[in-house]
Amino acid sequence: MNSRHYGGAAKLTWNTRLLRVGCAFTHRARVPAPAVFLVRPLWSADVRVSQENLDVTPDVPLRHHFDVYGNRRSRVLLPAGLSTVHYSAWVDVPDRAEDVDEDVTETSPDGLPDDVLLYTLPSRYCASDALGDEAWSRFGAHRPGYGRVSEICRHVHESRESGHGATGFGDLAHLVISFCRALTIPARYVLGYLPELDVRPVDAPMDFAAWVEVWLGDRWWTFDPRTNEPRTGRVVVGRGRDAADVAPVTTFGGPVLESMVVQAEEDLAPLWR
Repeated sequence: MNSRHYGGAAKLTWNTRLLRVGCAFTHRARVPAPAVFLVRPLWSADVRVSQENLDVTPDVPLRHHFDVYGNRRSRVLLPAGLSTVHYSAWVDVPDRAEDVDEDVTETSPDGLPDDVLLYTLPSRYCASDALGDEAWSRFGAHRPGYGRVSEICRHVHESRESGHGATGFGDLAHLVISFCRALTIPARYVLGYLPELDVRPVDAPMDFAAWVEVWLGDRWWTFDPRTNEPRTGRVVVGRGRDAADVAPVTTFGGPVLESMVVQAEEDLAPLWR
């Protein structure tokens, strides 16, 4: 565990853990191909990003901007032939799992903030308008609030474990979001890095992770139907209505993705910092 304190506005006053996160995308294009990458973590009150590097081989210019959701996107014209976009950074995260509060309640639509209302509506991969009857029959009798959302996550998680329902991690998140929105509970899709901290490692290549944020009370709460348990070390890259809003890479012109590598792990020897 690394406990550090920073000066100025970015001061962190709790124990933190240092992560190394990154990714590399290699494409082959017949002609120059525009692309947009969403791979850089979002800063927050308790997450600090440092030693950040994003580059392209061969060297071509990058342009950065924030999208309508506040995500940090990077635009590039991939050259013809083989090219690799590589990102790496160190990230300080709190040495604790996300908050849990079984007593927090739901907020009626008329009490939701204006910018939260969007996340009660159907979207491309979250057909909440088609799941209303099932959502109310399965979860309508549960006490409104954190417990009801937990029950939705448990159901989706166990459906996958038993071989029924959604299969991919993104599909699990979409199903939870769809059920929540069908019950008029605002929910949004989150893309990020998730290292295997304090859990049994999975024997599979590292990939981007997808989870859910649900508006309860007066804030967003984290839920993850894949793990169905609180986790330490979540690093948010992007938020949106569903995966269509936060794809790690969007390309135009048909370049072929030849390889993708994702890294998210604890840096146990940050002596140079």
